[in-house]
Amino acid sequence: MRDAPSPPLSQHQIRPMPIRPLVISSAALLLIACGGGGARSSSGDASAIRGAIGGGVRAGAAPAQTAQTAQTATPGAWVSLFNGQAISGWHNYKTPGAPVVGWSAINGELVRSGPGGDLTTDKQYTNFELELEWKVEAGGNSGIIYRIDPASEVSYTSGPEMQILDDTKHPDGKNPLTSAGANYALHAPPAGIVKPVGEWNAIRLIVNGNHVEHWLNGIKAVEYELGSPDWETRRQASKFATWTGYGRAARGYIALQDHGDRVAFRNLRIRELP
Repeated sequence: MRDAPSPPLSQHQIRPMPIRPLVISSAALLLIACGGGGARSSSGDASAIRGAIGGGVRAGAAPAQTAQTAQTATPGAWVSLFNGQAISGWHNYKTPGAPVVGWSAINGELVRSGPGGDLTTDKQYTNFELELEWKVEAGGNSGIIYRIDPASEVSYTSGPEMQILDDTKHPDGKNPLTSAGANYALHAPPAGIVKPVGEWNAIRLIVNGNHVEHWLNGIKAVEYELGSPDWETRRQASKFATWTGYGRAARGYIALQDHGDRVAFRNLRIRELP
């Protein structure tokens, strides 16, 4: 609560109050230095500011404006990729427009039922969130391959893979880097998060710019940055070392891998991210 106003002072009674104007002036100068409309700060100060806001704002951009933009950007609507009755919006890799072979709609499930090759989306995606459920037969192997370069002769030479596997009976299950939920051969998930054969496993795959997250049964299995120094170190130490286009496409197809085993999918849906 403010005090009641005092009677007016004469000119001789007025005393200068230097402290309050100086505080206000300093605050104003600080705002000007941090904002985009005044003189730029020194390189040391600029680095400190970038570090404080995570390095994701361009020099000269107002943090408040950037935060507002991020908050108002919303993902697209969820779109079903399989209606449980017919296979539409998919093709065998490298054969767009031809009838799908080796994949069937059975009891509301999308099933790899015979030889035919990877089942690939007709549409290419850049940033997206994919959700689905899967189960494999005993010893089964499959995967979700994303951002596949259409120029690749086979899907897996360009598109990274989220592994689908029966960890208990398939040999790949003995190596964490190739177990269920892994970024195949590069990043290992925690042990024990995959469900047994015959049970459904829930997947959430987030690909946003270079940032990727694999979620398996509600647990974040792995997280990585495409093209980062860590990514390149791991890639160079793997079988992908000579595959120069591996993980480099900014946009591409999504494929359900045909690895020769029976695998079923359901509740497939996707939404594109801004």
